[in-house]
Amino acid sequence: MRRFVRPLLVALLVLVGVPPVAAAGPVPGPPGDAFYTPPSPLPAGVPGDVVWWRALPARSGVQGYLVLYRSESATGAPIAVTGRVLVPTTPWPSGVRPIVSVASGTRGVGDRCAPSKFQPDYEKPLFIDAMLGRGWAVAITDYEGLGTPGGHTYVVGRSEGRSVIDAARAATRLPATGLAAGGPVAFAGYSQGGGGAAWAGELAPSYAPELAVVGIAAGGTPADLTAVARHLEGGIGFGFLLLAAFGLDSAYDELDLPAYLNEKGRAVYATQQDACVDAVFGYAFGRIADYTTSDPLSRSDWQARLAENRLGAHPPAAPVYLYHGLVDEIIPLSQAQTLRREYCAAGVDVTWGVFLGEHVTTMVSAAGDVVSYLADRFAGKPPRTNC
Repeated sequence: MRRFVRPLLVALLVLVGVPPVAAAGPVPGPPGDAFYTPPSPLPAGVPGDVVWWRALPARSGVQGYLVLYRSESATGAPIAVTGRVLVPTTPWPSGVRPIVSVASGTRGVGDRCAPSKFQPDYEKPLFIDAMLGRGWAVAITDYEGLGTPGGHTYVVGRSEGRSVIDAARAATRLPATGLAAGGPVAFAGYSQGGGGAAWAGELAPSYAPELAVVGIAAGGTPADLTAVARHLEGGIGFGFLLLAAFGLDSAYDELDLPAYLNEKGRAVYATQQDACVDAVFGYAFGRIADYTTSDPLSRSDWQARLAENRLGAHPPAAPVYLYHGLVDEIIPLSQAQTLRREYCAAGVDVTWGVFLGEHVTTMVSAAGDVVSYLADRFAGKPPRTNC
């Protein structure tokens, strides 16, 4: 409904003889890291509007743009998120150039780890370069609280999905990109990004009904955070569970993570708010009891928020490619299989893929299939479902 409000107001103003005031367009952003600090208060607008931007150096036939755009938090509050829009400089042959909104995999929770800052960009050679090579535009969100003020809402799907959707909107609302609204859009991501892409798919029909979403590719997807937490407890990836606790605490004020922490937990909470992904393996084989006086995940308020961020309740309208590693040591295969069954039962066109690999090797093995799957969706081919 919100997208109709401004046109209606303009029409009413014209009828009563009041000239409408043109909406301010995106403005150049400040240099350096000041770009990542939004104006306060945010200028008026709607999700996907670009607040400010700057051009990035052109590389290998691609022009990039750094953008600060409006989105919404997990609780529906207006926020600003940074990200990048990458556009091939070669003309699109006909029609409207497709856009893939890429949800990045885990970079960490610190501002210095934002995808637009963090190097190396491990997804670039696997996915992004191939997408750009097909002539598609690519939007890559930094997510809430990565780069921008506030804590990063790591693996909180209702925040991440909106950031992914609004990155696609922002790509068409920055005139410099030359991208037009109304063209085909896809969401893609792996690991944390698999959750972000799948959540974008679930939220899009109600949150962004104007988008022509033609496909979703989500791999290594944390569909059920409770099941993922049980899997990580005592395992090599326990550090990801710590980051997830930080993320939920950042998204929902009432969870109050510090109230559950013992001395060791308080030290981690105080020193690891800027942690990047390389830090997580320093906590391998840890347990929740090592850091807490009582388990917050057993509390009703935490359980409610975990359930709220479980995928499957709002099946996407677009076809979905779900894929996972058979021996994924970070995100359990079983909860991804459950999501597949739920989507299939709801009538979603699901293509399911399993790879003989663990978490990282599966991402590498699946990259070509992901790009081919999205190419078929942009070409209008019917998906090959295997429910």
